[in-house]
Amino acid sequence: MSVDTVSLTGWGRTAPTTALRFRPRTYEDAVVAVRGRGPRGVVARGLGRAHGDAAQNAGGSVVDMTALDRIRSLDTASGTVVCDAGVSLHRLLERVLPLGWFVPVTPATRYVTVGGAIGSDVHGRNHRAAGSFARHVRALELLTADGEVRTVLPGTDLFDATAGGLGLTGVILSATLALRPVSTSLMTVDTVRAADLDETVARLATSGEGAPYAAAWIDLLARGRATGRAVVTRGEHAPLEALSARARRAPLAFHSGGLPTAHALLPEGLLGRTAGALLNELRHRGTLPSRTGELQRISTFLHPADAAPQRRRVPGRGGFVQYQFTVGYGQEETLHRIVRRLTLRRCPAFHGVLKRFGDGGPGWLSFPTPGWTLSFRLPAGLPGLARLLDTLDDEVAAAGGRVCLAKDARLRPGLVEAMYPRLCEFRALRRELDPSGAFRSDLSRRLAL
Repeated sequence: MSVDTVSLTGWGRTAPTTALRFRPRTYEDAVVAVRGRGPRGVVARGLGRAHGDAAQNAGGSVVDMTALDRIRSLDTASGTVVCDAGVSLHRLLERVLPLGWFVPVTPATRYVTVGGAIGSDVHGRNHRAAGSFARHVRALELLTADGEVRTVLPGTDLFDATAGGLGLTGVILSATLALRPVSTSLMTVDTVRAADLDETVARLATSGEGAPYAAAWIDLLARGRATGRAVVTRGEHAPLEALSARARRAPLAFHSGGLPTAHALLPEGLLGRTAGALLNELRHRGTLPSRTGELQRISTFLHPADAAPQRRRVPGRGGFVQYQFTVGYGQEETLHRIVRRLTLRRCPAFHGVLKRFGDGGPGWLSFPTPGWTLSFRLPAGLPGLARLLDTLDDEVAAAGGRVCLAKDARLRPGLVEAMYPRLCEFRALRRELDPSGAFRSDLSRRLAL
């Protein structure tokens, strides 16, 4: 096991802190790392795709799980896989897709670990139909503060605290996942332009069972009658008969790359609002009013964040803040107000994505609840950013909504209980399971989780 001192940030490259990093190669190494923690505690860390400070621990320790990346068993009859928590969704897809199986839930990047996907209870474009990641976990092995490894099953309090618990109940060592059967490695995709936010919401609301994956890229720089205009895409895994005769020779071939879009190649921190608005205009106008049945690679449709692998090395000014919130059905006016507020202030908000959520999962701190979710990025150096986001937090909380903790780095502690009503139960279980506070992070200290 290697040990070194490193400076860490979230994916947004904000609020760097320094920690002692352990990189275990065996479960026994992980036990040593947890038992050998210092007074500032320890938290697990995967591939660093959490945008905020959930996987940082200033002055303490982090356990880098990426060397624990074994796929231990795969049952192709039942569609279940047992793997280490450090296995990335990318590696999992490389293994299972050619055999006719797919991960049931995937976020916009496949470069997240299985442990990170459980700890953040990630969601994807198909949440309305499939729920979040934890719904498909059949069991997990959890290293707790006493140095013991526990088998944790769905339906237990410890499972519900760990799913979406941001690593604060222990270190996930392995998981048993249920997979989804597929016939091909392509998607059939329908695309339609929406002229404004009302049309965008209406088109997402009518997404049927035949297209379980749905999302809208929303232009948060457009104003006036074009406020909230979008490009709505809906998709499903392509059946074998949709492929050409040539493609049917290798229908399950995994193609991991996709051509980067102009948005992916030009980081928002270097664009500025005017150039960004022009690029958005070209993107909206350049999309056909309606297109149906287009075949796309899985990586192109489901993993747009991976289109430009070198993107993170081209920094904007001071990084970016990723903001994501959800409000329930019947609270569409809150969604409208927030979008109008961003456009009227001429905020350089990029990468706006609007989706529908279905039923929430079992996790006490899981983010998704039934309703609408909007995410976008703002430059970290934007003047007045803190005041703006505080205002948005208040609007979301007043509407009974919540912000995504896995993407947060600045939420005020007083709002967390209102947004996450089961936080008291989470805190109580942590006190019982981990009375000395072994598992801590910058986020947990900031929000008193």
